[in-house]
Amino acid sequence: MKTFSVCALLALPGLVCLAPRAAAQAPAGPPAVVGTGSLTGMVLDSLKKEPVPYATVVLLPPAPNDKPITGVAADDNGKFLLNKLTPGPARLRVSYVGYGTQTRDVTITAGATAVPAFQLPVAGTALAEAVVVGTKPVVEVRPDRIVYNADQDVTNAGGTASDVLRKAPLLAVDGDGNVKMRGSSNFKVLVNNKPSPTLASNLAEALKGIPAEQIQSVEIITTPPAKYDGEGTAGIINIVLKKGSTQKLNGRVSASGGNRNSNANASLNFKTKKLGFTSSAGTGGWYGPNESVRMRFGKQDNSTLVQSGAGNYGGRWYYASVGLDYDINDKQSLSLATSFNRYAGHDFSNLLNNFVVPGAPQSNQLFTRTTNSVFSGINGELTGTYTKTFAQPRREWSILGQYANNSGTFGYDLDQYKDSYVNLETGRASYRERSRGRTPGSEVTLQTDFVQPFGEKQTLETGLKSIWRRTGSVANVDSLVLGQADFARVARRATDFSYDQNVQAAYATYTNKLTKKFTLSLGSRLERTALSADFRTTGSEVPPRSYLSLLPNGNAQYALSDNNSLRLAYSRRITRPYIDYLNPFVDRSDPNNISFGNPNLDPELTDSYELSYNTNGKAGSLNVSGSVRRTGNAIESIRLPTDRVGVTQQTFANVASNAYYQLNFYGSAKPAEGWDISGGPDIQYIVRRSPALGIERSGFTASLNLNTSYKLPKKFTLQGFVYSSLPSPELQGRGAANLYYQMGVKKTFLKDKADAVLNFGSPFNNYWTYRSTTDTPYFSETNENRGYMRSFRFSLSYRFGTEQQGKQRKSISNDDVKGGGGKQGGQ
Repeated sequence: MKTFSVCALLALPGLVCLAPRAAAQAPAGPPAVVGTGSLTGMVLDSLKKEPVPYATVVLLPPAPNDKPITGVAADDNGKFLLNKLTPGPARLRVSYVGYGTQTRDVTITAGATAVPAFQLPVAGTALAEAVVVGTKPVVEVRPDRIVYNADQDVTNAGGTASDVLRKAPLLAVDGDGNVKMRGSSNFKVLVNNKPSPTLASNLAEALKGIPAEQIQSVEIITTPPAKYDGEGTAGIINIVLKKGSTQKLNGRVSASGGNRNSNANASLNFKTKKLGFTSSAGTGGWYGPNESVRMRFGKQDNSTLVQSGAGNYGGRWYYASVGLDYDINDKQSLSLATSFNRYAGHDFSNLLNNFVVPGAPQSNQLFTRTTNSVFSGINGELTGTYTKTFAQPRREWSILGQYANNSGTFGYDLDQYKDSYVNLETGRASYRERSRGRTPGSEVTLQTDFVQPFGEKQTLETGLKSIWRRTGSVANVDSLVLGQADFARVARRATDFSYDQNVQAAYATYTNKLTKKFTLSLGSRLERTALSADFRTTGSEVPPRSYLSLLPNGNAQYALSDNNSLRLAYSRRITRPYIDYLNPFVDRSDPNNISFGNPNLDPELTDSYELSYNTNGKAGSLNVSGSVRRTGNAIESIRLPTDRVGVTQQTFANVASNAYYQLNFYGSAKPAEGWDISGGPDIQYIVRRSPALGIERSGFTASLNLNTSYKLPKKFTLQGFVYSSLPSPELQGRGAANLYYQMGVKKTFLKDKADAVLNFGSPFNNYWTYRSTTDTPYFSETNENRGYMRSFRFSLSYRFGTEQQGKQRKSISNDDVKGGGGKQGGQ
């Protein structure tokens, strides 16, 4: 008979839950007798051999008595501990929602007894302890996060991390690859709980360099606890890569091709008694057309600007990682991990510019301009970890160190043809310009964490961390006017800028299971930030300054029943600007809208409040959450006029306070055997105020995310996905609506070792027009960008070897800076 536990999702470590086969109103079993025995173990996924967090573990008397003696929920690493037990025979029953149940006879001794790992069948059927293994649900709602299991979504085959994030709950990705979380671009992206400086500096392009085949799941954490860095006011997106640590040699090879991207990937792993080795590598490219139209009306001079552009984009990425784990003994381990990621691309556009000022023909501008923007990024990381566990269960100490080099380049070449509707020969260009720049960067991080339990119900987590971050921007501009012999350096437009940011932090979190149903967690993080900047081009220096930030947080969870719970959470988060917000280099590749960063930006603070209701059952799960986020001194992208007719400037400034009132529904269901549906709507009311600009805007926006799959005979699987959103109110206008949908079919063959997948993206419309508006006292503007989404992709993959569970490597999480969702300031 198929059995599920719904209590596990609702319980934090230490919460006692009834076994799933017990009736909802069954009387409590006899109280546990205080003894000296204890049982420890781990709960694993039978398919992936990975931990199952929060699984319900119940101690039962010998058969046939099914009245629980005591029980706990496994921690977030799938580990459990039952202590103060009376020696003698007993049974352990382990369950979790979406998995089959396992029961095992055990013998409690007068001391500690290690129980062999439980391997739960995923969405399977248990019959006299014989199991039929199924698959994980695409979406899991856990007490502190929503998990999108990307490896269970067949439409991801052959794609990139950008394609994966497009389908995750609470996230949105537009046609340019820019990501939003709950309608905000202020969040942090981690990879295996650690940062990637490349992601921080240019998220939209860097996501294209992570192949979808390497991604196991995406975790959306809306109210992160104190152990995470204080950055990311909307929350944290954690991309969990497949670890693949095994006893025997195993690996995977895959390749895909299509009209929007192609790639090839491979991984190789093994594990001996004490040494574990993991590795992966891949390469790929992306390509496609682009079209845009801009229409601007000047409110003071009645001018009109019409720009229409068409071109193409493309690029290539390379990815490689190697990890080593060594067990010194059963309580000490060392790990060393290194990764390399590089991407490089271009964005070519052919622009027709027509600017007209009534009554002032001398100000009119008619020209065509070809612009080829180029960019690249490289990220290399080396991380070492020492971990020590103790005889006392759950007590752990770790030291981590990391060095990361994150450098990038940017630039453009443009040729302009005055008074012409078409491009002419290069030699007849009225004006030519070229620019090249680089953004050197490095980070050194040291971190230590300690977990101290106090009995079964209380835990104290503490830690210290320090980050030394160096970045900057060096750029030059050369120009050539018709009749001039050669390009000449424009010294006044050069940039040589360095920026140092050092962050020291200490945190503590205390968790207590006050009653059988009520768990409380309180924590705080104190961060000190020291800044210094040097403008070598102008010979000026920003005086060093520092500030302290106290970031409290807490959450309370109450189990209404075995199937239902309430959770209340609060957190204060900080946003520090990264290089793309700070870089003072002036990008003039768009002749009528120059852009640059602001090195004088201050950090912003956000207070978040969230109340959520969770219910789980055999038919599915539902999460309903209401939240409020308030940000003062918010960093906003703003558009302002310049002293040149028809030219605007775009930069960043602390000019607003924002409030988000949000209601989110997300659920999963199984309407029929083999059919899964997950998704739900998200509704927001946004208020933006800027006394400095004299602006107050408010309004509603909403989005819908749906994912469905259906299993057919002969190992075929169909899957579909759709995401849509309404326009959102911005500080100086309105954002664009979005629509994207995808469908795919997978065939598994060669004894479940190989997959063939055919995907179609937006097959019924060639492109989606992203239409946004900007409205200021000086001008109003409409921008239309066509995102070409109709696509197809065919993928093949083959797995070899047998996977078994390896150790979970600890990692550093430098999630403390605000980065850009796309290219900005010429980067």
